[in-house]
Amino acid sequence: MNYATQLRKFTTSQYIYSAIRISLAIVVPSIILAYFGLLKEYFLFPLATSFVGLTDQPGPFIRRRNALILAVISFFFVALVASFLKNYPVLIYLEIIFFGMFFSMIGIYGQRLAAVGSLSLVVLGIFIDGHLSGENLVHSLLIFFAGSVLYLLIFLIVSKIQPYKLAGQMIGENYLELADYLTIKSKFYQPNADFELLHSQVISQQIKIKNLQEETRETVFKTRKIVNESTTTSRLLMLMFLNSIDLHEKLMTSESDYRKIQESFGDSGFLTSISIYLSKISEELSNIGIALQGGTKAKPIYKIDQELSEIFEQYFDLRSQRLNAENLEDFMILRLILVRITDITDEIKTIYKVFTQDKKLAKSLSTGLDYRKFVTAEEKINFKVLRNNLSLKSSHFRHSVRITVALLVGYAISKLSFLGIGHSYWILITLIAIMKPAYSTTKHRNLLRLYGTVVGAVVAYLILYFIDSSTVLLAILLFSMILCFTFLKVRYFWAVLFMTIYIFLTFNFLNPGNVNLIFKDRILDTAIAGLVAFAVSYFVLPVWEHTQNLELMQKTAKSNLNYFQAAMDIFQNENANIQDFKLKRKDAIIDLGNLSDNFQRMISDPKNQQKKMELVHQFVNTAHLITAYIASFSQYSKKAKDYPEIDFASWNRKISAELLRTALILNQKKYHRDIVEDSQLKPEDSVEKLLEKRKKEILENEISNRRDPNRITRLTELKNLREILELIYDVAKEQRKCAEKLEPEIQSTIVKQ
Repeated sequence: MNYATQLRKFTTSQYIYSAIRISLAIVVPSIILAYFGLLKEYFLFPLATSFVGLTDQPGPFIRRRNALILAVISFFFVALVASFLKNYPVLIYLEIIFFGMFFSMIGIYGQRLAAVGSLSLVVLGIFIDGHLSGENLVHSLLIFFAGSVLYLLIFLIVSKIQPYKLAGQMIGENYLELADYLTIKSKFYQPNADFELLHSQVISQQIKIKNLQEETRETVFKTRKIVNESTTTSRLLMLMFLNSIDLHEKLMTSESDYRKIQESFGDSGFLTSISIYLSKISEELSNIGIALQGGTKAKPIYKIDQELSEIFEQYFDLRSQRLNAENLEDFMILRLILVRITDITDEIKTIYKVFTQDKKLAKSLSTGLDYRKFVTAEEKINFKVLRNNLSLKSSHFRHSVRITVALLVGYAISKLSFLGIGHSYWILITLIAIMKPAYSTTKHRNLLRLYGTVVGAVVAYLILYFIDSSTVLLAILLFSMILCFTFLKVRYFWAVLFMTIYIFLTFNFLNPGNVNLIFKDRILDTAIAGLVAFAVSYFVLPVWEHTQNLELMQKTAKSNLNYFQAAMDIFQNENANIQDFKLKRKDAIIDLGNLSDNFQRMISDPKNQQKKMELVHQFVNTAHLITAYIASFSQYSKKAKDYPEIDFASWNRKISAELLRTALILNQKKYHRDIVEDSQLKPEDSVEKLLEKRKKEILENEISNRRDPNRITRLTELKNLREILELIYDVAKEQRKCAEKLEPEIQSTIVKQ
């Protein structure tokens, strides 16, 4: 591992940038207040700033601004109501029910409002018993409101000064995730590769890339300055993001029969050279991503042209030594792997050229795309959407009920005097942080919260025991706060660990010498909240992942069919709509990512809720392969007319029919025998004849040692095209059989063959 690169990734990321902004917004006013001896009295000021800062989700400026304004208003309203009802126990429980349901339900309008809702419930927990508000409610509420407004003002100022910063960081993160993806791919060429583990890692990485691309699309395509401004920076950022999406498709095309390749060439050492080269290309992508995050220009690390030339020389040496009629097809596969690697290399070279910020290049950028169509639609904020989700059929409604029940139980437990809980609101805050719509996510965060709290409490206790210097403690507090906010979305255990440390230090500043009570309360409250969260998630209207499988499979099957037909249309039709193809590609990758994500969560569900696990796993794997093979097919620059030896019309009907059969089975719809007949067509290709002819030539004649990296024989192209079409069909057929097994009760209504 290159630790210097990892450090640069970390220090230039949007996460630490946001964490430093929030931390300084909290700490600087706190230091000023402490200097004048007012920190205890005005403690709610930095606390409010932190709450509003945590609702600031990446995205377009207008949406972020509106969400922050909503957060300021919501927090003040919740604090106001909670403060005035704190002495009325019956009304407090009604308050929990109303706020619990409402602020959980607004999550139907997207992650931004879900964050506002969750933090509003945290505010409720803080003010519910008046522990921190004191006796002068008006004074406390005004302080809290002022602290909320502070972060909004800081956001507006920073956004004005650095309008492109977030977009650059998010685009850079896309390249870093692509680099990790390529690193995984490189390991398939290493000796003794664990293919099952690597395939699992590929699927996990695809999920990360899908989620990040969706967030980045919203930020880039919906930010006026990025899309509409004619500045060099805005156009170059747009170009860099579009290139990252195209590069992702190229990386997906690298699917091959790795076992067969290892059997044929594993002993030659050539595959190890490919693995090393791909690792270097991965480093180049990381270098580009870090430069984008940091707002600097990237320069190549390696002489990739020279490195690639050496790879080709090794290939030609191997070819001249081993090529014969029996292994001709194996060498064709190897040659095409080098074609894909060359394409990826060329893409990276183009990206480096963009970093020269050539103004002519920037100004000539005109994709002709309607960007609005590439952004995943969010639910419009209207009452109808909310009303339609007020049903037990809605996963959002069921989650809201679970959150509300958990808060009611948690609050009731906190009032049990024999437990001697000193910071009861920690139970409520922990419940809100742990509980998520998916049981598996709740279970995972529950464990991480417990481990992080225990370790963090022990570390904080030792810090306070051995260190007396206020200056050193303040530095540790600031450092812990920054790391907590940095890791909150990506490393929850570490976020909780550092959160616990800075909470201990904060309370020590406010009330020195009380560390033993804080230690006991923190551990006890976390344990209680963990038990409540587990029980409620398991027993109260749970939504198991297997219940989502069918709908996600339906979407994936449909989007892969549309993706294939769009790719075939581009291939056969000179005037095909490139935007339609890119939209279909986007839908296929998003639906595939959602299905894979759901399957990963299903693994963490109780064993009795892991319905048909093996079949679902098989369906997910075949869906990945189909998408990857379609991506390979779509990479050909030539058109169908250039390959008359292949019957593309029949292949189109054959594959489309097989993909359609799967979609119809999953939707429990009948299909006509004509579809079955189409799926069994035998395309009239002449590739096999040409291949046999070439093998005969190799047997009869000496093999030429022509070493031209840019030359690919027509037969190699034909063989690859035919093989890709066969692979798409074979995997589609395997997926269709899997779909039939998934829904045996509906097979009587379907014509099967």
